[in-house]
Amino acid sequence: MSFTVEDFHDLVRILEEKPEWGAALRPHILTRELLSLPEQLASLQAETEKRFQELIGQVAELAAAQKRTEEQVAELVAAQKRTEEQVAELAAAQKRIEGQVTELADSVRILADGVGHLKGDMLEIKYHTKGPAYFGRMIRRSHVLSPDELIALVEDAMDSGALSDAQAQEIYEADVVVHGKRREDGAEVYLVVEVSWGVGTDDVTRAAQRATLLAHTGATVIPVVAGKWVVPEAGWLARTQQVWQLIDGRAVPPEPPQAN
Repeated sequence: MSFTVEDFHDLVRILEEKPEWGAALRPHILTRELLSLPEQLASLQAETEKRFQELIGQVAELAAAQKRTEEQVAELVAAQKRTEEQVAELAAAQKRIEGQVTELADSVRILADGVGHLKGDMLEIKYHTKGPAYFGRMIRRSHVLSPDELIALVEDAMDSGALSDAQAQEIYEADVVVHGKRREDGAEVYLVVEVSWGVGTDDVTRAAQRATLLAHTGATVIPVVAGKWVVPEAGWLARTQQVWQLIDGRAVPPEPPQAN
């Protein structure tokens, strides 16, 4: 007996009315693979859900890591900013220190110059008050001219036209002027002395120039530099320019003038 379309429809109707029959019939109609498909789908769904949850966890970890990275970057930026500020502060402090060092160096230089001038002034006073003790090594009967004696000598030369006002003023600027007799022949001479704690070339030049001016009075004049020490260049210049040296109490004559 053949299975007709009507029979199929009747079967469908019966299976709808009796679901348990459909469940009993299903293993005979479907393949094992199809029957296991719901379980496979359920397992796949569970695995997918698991993987999804793992992915959510990884994304959360990445988000947390990114947040930490952003925080670290922010800390680095802040640290760099602090470093730049510290570098700027150090640069400003260094500039201030350099300025203070420059000021200190200037102060030390000014102080050293002041001390040098003070020493020179004190030494000049000693040559004024103890002239014979120093200049007795060069001349006999040495006498340090007082201001009045020097003025009288210079103004007599001005009255005769031998000296100008400017030349007279230059002579007055001399540290010490001494009168005495030359040891070799007893001739009257004057010493024009420039005094410095440390004798330099300028002292030698001034002594020679002022001695030349005082010689306009008709007197024999010897230029002299005096001090505690002398720079080598000044010592050489004094010897070649016919300038005597009184260095720490020791008289050093110039080199004899060369004959023409």
